[in-house]
Amino acid sequence: MKASDLFVRCLEEEGVTHIFGVPGEENADVMISLLDSKIKFVLCRHEQAAAFMADTFGRLTGKAGVCLGTLGPGATNLVTGVADANMDRAPLIAIIGQASTRRLHKESHQNMDSIAMFRPITKWAQSITDANNIPEVVRKAFKIAESEKPGACVIELPENVAEEETSHTPMAKHKTRRAAADHKAIVQAVELIVAAKNPLILAGNGAVRKRASKQLQRLAHKTGIGVVNTFMGKGAVPRTDPHCMFTLGLQGRDHINAAIDKADLIIAVGYDLVEYSPEHWNKTGGKTIIHIDFFPAEVDVSYPVTVDVVSDVADALWQMNEMINQRYEGKLPLFDINGRSELRQTILDDFAMEKDDTSFPMKPQKILWDVREAMGPNDILLSDVGAHKMWISRYYQCDEANTCLISNGFCTMGFAFPGSIGAKIAYPDRKVLSISGDAGFMMNAQDIETAARLNINVVAIVWLDGEYGLIKWKQQNSFDGKHSDLAFNNPDFELFAKAFGVWGKTLKSVDELRPALEEAFSQKGPALIAIPVDYAENRKMTKRLGELAFTI
Repeated sequence: MKASDLFVRCLEEEGVTHIFGVPGEENADVMISLLDSKIKFVLCRHEQAAAFMADTFGRLTGKAGVCLGTLGPGATNLVTGVADANMDRAPLIAIIGQASTRRLHKESHQNMDSIAMFRPITKWAQSITDANNIPEVVRKAFKIAESEKPGACVIELPENVAEEETSHTPMAKHKTRRAAADHKAIVQAVELIVAAKNPLILAGNGAVRKRASKQLQRLAHKTGIGVVNTFMGKGAVPRTDPHCMFTLGLQGRDHINAAIDKADLIIAVGYDLVEYSPEHWNKTGGKTIIHIDFFPAEVDVSYPVTVDVVSDVADALWQMNEMINQRYEGKLPLFDINGRSELRQTILDDFAMEKDDTSFPMKPQKILWDVREAMGPNDILLSDVGAHKMWISRYYQCDEANTCLISNGFCTMGFAFPGSIGAKIAYPDRKVLSISGDAGFMMNAQDIETAARLNINVVAIVWLDGEYGLIKWKQQNSFDGKHSDLAFNNPDFELFAKAFGVWGKTLKSVDELRPALEEAFSQKGPALIAIPVDYAENRKMTKRLGELAFTI
């Protein structure tokens, strides 16, 4: 068969259902081969947006999301989204075109070494130089991308290789079992937990994958230990569970920071240091740390690990649960979670402080209270990067894992809105909402046309302040209220939406938000809600956190 036909058949064998991308002439053979495939090609308006769609699709399903771009500028446009998926541990395959191998040795049109460019930001990147190698390269790319820790792989297919004839067939996909934890490490971890006086569990990005959150909840209930989550570990323990101590991550003081300070043992489950540096939560040192993850702990002076449990996270937690059952039957839980109830209630009261606020422009806390009320337990919220991300991270708490997606490893502006398209395709029966700042939304605003063409109900909320708000907030905190010029102008977002045939509304009062959300989610296609936001609350929050009196 033709090499491009074999390539598509290999993708089918891997279970690929969608490819997000912008094709070029060097992808022409693959695109024509896709016409006879059940794989749906989602034509996008920018390659970066396509990569974000594949990123969230992969993060939510556990199966590699696939994006496609041509050579040269098509490949460079994919870079940011590919890097985001790799650092945020989302399985992704990027397919890129390339010029004929007969001219790669010399200066020629759009010729660049794309594989060299992608290597530092992927788990693996490979060019196919022989059609007969297609089955091995595709199988290897998917295996690496989906293996823990998940990440991005790149396959380059030169145009002349895609035209070749081959008699090879796709390789079968076989399940790979993950390594189990070392028995001695499990024994040491359990003994440290039993000997602790004031332990806490820190749930990171790896705690919301596969079966890990279920086993984590079992461990919390058996031991009576409270669970703090990172921005990317939201939902590892439901917000209604008395063991849920909510989110760590604001670099200023917060209620939960005091609990971390007092803890003598930290059980870090699926925690990546790229999420939130340990220097922010282990400033004084002296803590005993158990690290439970797919890879050994990173070497960091603020993260001195006593026991390194290297394993499939769910298996390690299961082994610990079984050992605790056997050794301490009749004596469980080991700790009284009621000792955390005052802290938990203090945080809940804090979350609700502005729920009835009527001021306008709206306070971030009020927006997120209303949004949380409108979203169901398994509905999906995606946060872009900006000042709003800090508010979402603190105030938007979850009932289930993977229902709040935040780019916090690579921290990429422009992620949320196109990512919401990938999320809606992965879970069409759930509400999907993105929240972006006006700066981040405009970085990939063009793909509102993609959502309209697909006629899918993704709802985008845009917070309006006309500035790079997070940069302003950080500059003011660091330079005694001073900041550089960060202001810009915005379009009329209601008219912007309508220009694409999309329902849109710019709010003019606080009581319009809940009805607007209801109307937006009732649309057959996408919807956009623009909300003027009071970012004077940023510095008020910084000041208030600095003055908190803690009761632990």
